[in-house]
Amino acid sequence: MAKTKITVGGIGAGAVTSDDLAGSVANAKLANSSLTYNSQTVALGASGTIDTYTDVLPTFTSTTPSVATNGLTSLVIAGTNFGSSGIPAVEFQNSTGGITAASTVVRDSATQLTVGCELPVDGTYFIRIELNNGLAVRSTTAVLTISDAPVWSTAADLGSVAGDFSGTVATVAATGDGVEYTETTNVLTNASLANCSLNSSTGVITTSDFGGSSEEATLYTFTL
Repeated sequence: MAKTKITVGGIGAGAVTSDDLAGSVANAKLANSSLTYNSQTVALGASGTIDTYTDVLPTFTSTTPSVATNGLTSLVIAGTNFGSSGIPAVEFQNSTGGITAASTVVRDSATQLTVGCELPVDGTYFIRIELNNGLAVRSTTAVLTISDAPVWSTAADLGSVAGDFSGTVATVAATGDGVEYTETTNVLTNASLANCSLNSSTGVITTSDFGGSSEEATLYTFTL
């Protein structure tokens, strides 16, 4: 919070109402003076001076991760003006109205918080941060998505496939919220290895030449 002192022309006629100054100087009178302010608290000082305070609001930039399961335990929140002391309060506001407070908050710096939480209800969440001085910010959109982890209904072993095979190798399946299938390794869809394609919507694995140029039995291990 930055403080600015403004010297005025003295105490005299020309009432400054409590509404004008956010209720802090209900009976003050100023002569030949005018103030421009943004609804900040203004207090009458000594010797014809008025002390005004300009709020430095926190800002929200991002959260990592932005998609997590109900067992989520840690988030890194980036922003600005998180203060130089004290621990901000962080809460997660479900887009349907529920509010959950963070279980732990660590102020890593004025631009980063590490927050512990567990959100049992699936949905999308706004993140609200409030400093010790009452200044706060809320993300403009629901930036955090909480969803159940998918549960595989396909065995880990997809079986054996002959080299040079063309067609459908296997179909993988999982249950969950809006499941999409992607490979996190570089084996199944690598043209120099298994040489397959994976349909992200249906889980169908196909190939035009299984194993590509390989001429010997090979075990392909990959992660979806």
